[in-house]
Amino acid sequence: MKKILAVFAVTIIVGLLAYEALIYYDNNFRHGRMRATPAVRPHEEPVLIMEAGLVPVDGGDALYRATDGPNLEAPINMRDPAVIARGRAVYFTFCAQCHGIVLDGNGKVGQSFHPLPTDLGSLGVQSKLAGELFKSISYGIPGGRQPALDTTITINDRWHVVAFVKSLGVR
Repeated sequence: MKKILAVFAVTIIVGLLAYEALIYYDNNFRHGRMRATPAVRPHEEPVLIMEAGLVPVDGGDALYRATDGPNLEAPINMRDPAVIARGRAVYFTFCAQCHGIVLDGNGKVGQSFHPLPTDLGSLGVQSKLAGELFKSISYGIPGGRQPALDTTITINDRWHVVAFVKSLGVR
């Protein structure tokens, strides 16, 4: 029993000596002060104060998401040929794979869906208000295959696609 207590006492004494040696090294040698190294020091500086107005707190996509489709108004001229041309380019980049190159719902990817993607020249689509189409493109159609594209296509480009689709008229 005395041997076990002696070993235990020696272990504690060696541990305390090692601890004291580390504290002495940390306090008295330049290389031992971890908190003074360049890797740690920058994190101790005060946080910079951000100027007012740098981070938007209103408007944007949250405003469109909260507003009902019939109440949304396009921030662009929906009849402008340049707007429609931009909408056509965005459509063929993001939408034609499902809705097809003739906008009839028979795109390469869309053919594997059941039901097929909507014919964008149909009366059902063309009778919708621009804001309703914008919301369908942006946030998807519940229970349908239309994915939400709000994180893929910018707000302005979504409005351009709406202008392009509305420019087609009913087939």
